[in-house]
Parts: sequence; structure tokens; C-alpha cells
Amino acid sequence: MDYKKEIEKVRELLNEEFIELDDKSRILKSPKLKALYALLPKVAAEHKKDLGIAINKLKDELEAKVKEESKKDSSSKLKLIDVTAPFDINAKLPEFLESEDGSIHPISQEIEKVSEIFNSIGFEIFESRNIDDAWHMFTSLNFPEDHPARDDYDTFVTEEELVAPAHTSTMQNRILSLRKDNLKAGLPIAAAVPDRVYRNEDVDARHEHTFYQVEGIYVDKDVNVGNLIATLKTFLSAYYGKEVETRINPFYFPFTEPSFEFALSCPFCDKKGCHICSQSGWIELLGCGMIHPNVIEMAGIDSKQYSGFAFGCGIERLIMMKYGIEDVRLFHSAKLKFLKQF
Repeated sequence: MDYKKEIEKVRELLNEEFIELDDKSRILKSPKLKALYALLPKVAAEHKKDLGIAINKLKDELEAKVKEESKKDSSSKLKLIDVTAPFDINAKLPEFLESEDGSIHPISQEIEKVSEIFNSIGFEIFESRNIDDAWHMFTSLNFPEDHPARDDYDTFVTEEELVAPAHTSTMQNRILSLRKDNLKAGLPIAAAVPDRVYRNEDVDARHEHTFYQVEGIYVDKDVNVGNLIATLKTFLSAYYGKEVETRINPFYFPFTEPSFEFALSCPFCDKKGCHICSQSGWIELLGCGMIHPNVIEMAGIDSKQYSGFAFGCGIERLIMMKYGIEDVRLFHSAKLKFLKQF
């Protein structure tokens, strides 16, 4: 048998069949192609390798044709114009990505990296909520009723008086209550919560009404500020891929006491001064502190026996510093020129 002539004959038949098919991908399951593989046991041993290569080459050609046809279909669909849309029908359509050329959004990519780092040092990862109640948003975090500190977390409120969480700290009481049995078993409560939050902000290059934050909680016996600083330094050094220096300054949060603003040495200029750090060599990054005893008690944990720390950091801020991005609005702009870089 002249297998080369046989393959050429099948190639012609498959090309004719391809033209007739509505679903072009069905050509790859054609009995004619399968019949070629059935020839392998019938040819002499010295020809098996060449025959196998020839069949696979034909199959590769068919797969390429299917892929090319799929792209043509996608292009034709993009050219369809909705005559009811409020723009000139001759206007250039916006650029779209082919599905096979898509990628994970940069925020999702970095949330995965952040989660992996915290998971590697023993932190359990939780999701937050997109709607919550004022008790978890404020009261469980030691915000007194009608206290001005609540104004610092101005957020969106529904007619039912539910709130869009302004921080992932709304999960703090839930996690402490859910995992308090860890403490009886001699284990710490260690959790990180990366998720979406909302603020009633005037949007500009540094502020968004919707953004992402990672909350960290750690509770055990004899936890101190040194543990907090060491944990954050370990995370930031792993995230930026280099050793960073850190410093803390006193601050005020109702849910931590003492409270701090946490800064790290600028990873771009190594403290020499650049436009990212406003020539100071340091970047104010996040808020943190030792969990207030009232917050621990509200979760049913004895604050005389156990202590802990908490911190919250904007994920977009981490990403902007990592990649030198200067406008937070780019993340939700859907601009392909920006997204394709990731």
C-alpha cells in the first residue's frame, strides 16, 4: 500500500467535507481521519514512524483550519452593528480581545499572590461580603454610637439600612467567633480577608469609590507589636521580592489599641527619594495595631488571656507601588492597552 497516496486522497476528501460542515470542529472527529490511524498496524515496521508523522501533520493542518475559521466567525460577529445604539453606524467599533487571547485581571492576579503569601505563613483565607449590617461594620469593631469616627468610613447605605462594607474588617467578629475554638486547642486564630470594599469617595488618580482591601487578623496568647511588625515585614518582603525596612507611627483606630500607621522603605529608590515616595524614601502603606480588648470580648474570647493584632491594606495600592502605576482609575477603566500589560 502506498500510504502517501492514501493520505493525499483522504486530505482532499476531508477538505471537501470541511467546506460542507456548519460546525467546522466536527472535521476532527471525521471517520476518514480515524481510518488513517487504523492503517498503522497494517504497514511495515520501517514505515510506521513516517506514517504516524504524516497523519499527525494532517491533523495539525485541520486544527489550524478550524482555529482560523473560528477567528473569522468571531470577526464577523464583531462587525454586526446595533442600529439602536447611540452612535454613528460608520464609527469604528471598539477593540475587543479574542477569548483565547484573554487574561486574568491584574487585581485578581495580585489577590491570588497576596493570598498565597499569607497562606504560606499559616493564615486562613476568607471572603468578605458585598452588603452587610451596621453592627458588623461599626459596633462589633468598637465604634460607639454616633461617634465621629464613623464618619471616616463614609459608605453607601440602602433603604433597609444595610451598608456596603467600607473595610474588610466587617469580617473580624465573624472570624474570631467562628475560630475561637482554635484557642482552646492551643492554636492561634490567623486569617486574611482580601475582598472588595466601598467608600463614598470623590474619584481621582488616588481614590476610587470601589476598591480592594486585605484584612489580617492574628490572635493567640502573648501576641505583641513585635509579632505584628515581623508579620507585615515578612509579607511585604515576599510580595515585593526584596527586603524592605519598616517603621510605625502612632495613629487612632477605634478597633485597635495601640494603633499605628505603617510605612515601608520605598522599594523603587531604596530610600534615596523618588516621585513615588515624594522624595521622602518612605511610603505610608496601611493601618494596623493591637486588637482592642472590647473587640476580642465581643467575639466571646477572654481578652485577659488572649491578645492579637490586625491590619488593613488597599490591594490596588500594593499593585500600584509594585508596577509603578500612577492612576487607580485604570484598574476599572477596561482599557486594553493597560490590561494587556498583565
